[in-house]
Amino acid sequence: MDERIDDTGFGGIRVIQSRNFGYGVDSVLLAAFAAGETGAKGMAGGTHAADLGTGNGIVAFILAHKIKNIRVTGYELQEDAWSRAVRALALNGLEDRISFVNCDVKDIRAAGEMDAVVSNPPYFRRQGAIASSSPERYLSRHESTADLRDFVSAASSMLKRGGSLYMVHRPDRLADIMNAMREAGTEPKYLQLVVPERGEAPNIVLISGIKGAGSELHVLPQIEIRAEDGAYTKELLRIYERC
Repeated sequence: MDERIDDTGFGGIRVIQSRNFGYGVDSVLLAAFAAGETGAKGMAGGTHAADLGTGNGIVAFILAHKIKNIRVTGYELQEDAWSRAVRALALNGLEDRISFVNCDVKDIRAAGEMDAVVSNPPYFRRQGAIASSSPERYLSRHESTADLRDFVSAASSMLKRGGSLYMVHRPDRLADIMNAMREAGTEPKYLQLVVPERGEAPNIVLISGIKGAGSELHVLPQIEIRAEDGAYTKELLRIYERC
C-alpha cells in the first residue's frame, strides 16, 4: 500500500497516512480546541468521546495524548482510512483507550451515552467544489452519503444531556452549522475563527455546543497561523507542543 508512518510530535504518537492525503492543521486545531487549550471549555479526564469522520485517527490519537484517561471511539466511512487508524493503535499502544468503527455516520444508532463528540466532517457540499483526482481526498473533503446535518444529528444523538460537540469547519458554512446544531438540540456555545495571517479573512472555524443548554454564545479571540515572516506563530507552536 502507498503509505507512510509519521511522527506527529505529540508525545511520540505516530499515524499511518496515505502518501496522497494526510491530516492538516485543522485536525490539530480541533484537538486543541476540544482539549480546552484555545479558550473553550474542554473535555475533562475520563471523558468518553466519539470522533465522527475520524480518518486515520489523528484527532483521537492527539486527544489521548492531551487528556488523561480519555476513551475515544472513532467512526470512519472509508475502509482504507479506517484500516490505517486500526493499525496505528498497536504502534501507539492505545488499544485499551481507543477503538475504531468502519461505518457511515448515517448508520450510527446511538443512545445518548457519550460525554463529548468531535468532528472534522467533509467541508464541501455535494458538487460544491472542484473534484479531486484522488478518490480518498474527494470523499474526505466533499459530502457524499452524509451531509453536515447528518453529522450534527448523529453527534447530538450520541451525546448525554450536557455533553459537548466540538467541530472544525469552514466559515462559509457557519450559518448551516449553527442552524443544524439548534435543530438537533445542541446549542452553540463557543466560536473561534482562524486566519492564515493577521489581517486576512478567516478560513477555518472552530465551534462547540452543549446538548440541551440555553442560548449564550462566547466568541473567542481568533487564532493566527503564520506571522509576517511566514513562520508559524508562537500560539500555533504552543498548540503543536513545539515551544
